[in-house]
Amino acid sequence: MESKIFLTVPGHPQGKLRARWSPHGTYTPTKTVNYETYIKEIFVISYPNFIPLEGALRMQLTAWLMFPKSTSKKKQKLMEERIIRPEKKPDHDNIVKITSDALEGLAYKNDSQIVTCIFYKYYSVRPRLEIEIYGAQI
Repeated sequence: MESKIFLTVPGHPQGKLRARWSPHGTYTPTKTVNYETYIKEIFVISYPNFIPLEGALRMQLTAWLMFPKSTSKKKQKLMEERIIRPEKKPDHDNIVKITSDALEGLAYKNDSQIVTCIFYKYYSVRPRLEIEIYGAQI
């Protein structure tokens, strides 16, 4: 039986921010720490007592971003039909990084197990991040 994880993280998807420098050394920005914690909490609530997956994994992320405020109804319809896609931040690599780091030790032992990652970015009236994780197929 193949294990599958499906998780929806409500709210605007966020990317991992770079570490910051201070006179006392480097630190992770609060916004990054909070979003990683949010993903972890949703995972633990959705999958209590989950044993982390082993072996090669495939991750699929779908980021649904909110329409820009000044969008016309005509343009919004094209966005809803996925004809116009987001070409704005957050960047795909930062969304992948924050998600894979947050789920490490919970959904899988190490994010190095992810051998395939598929990423989509669309517009929606309901911003969210959808996460799917499967055993990788040869």
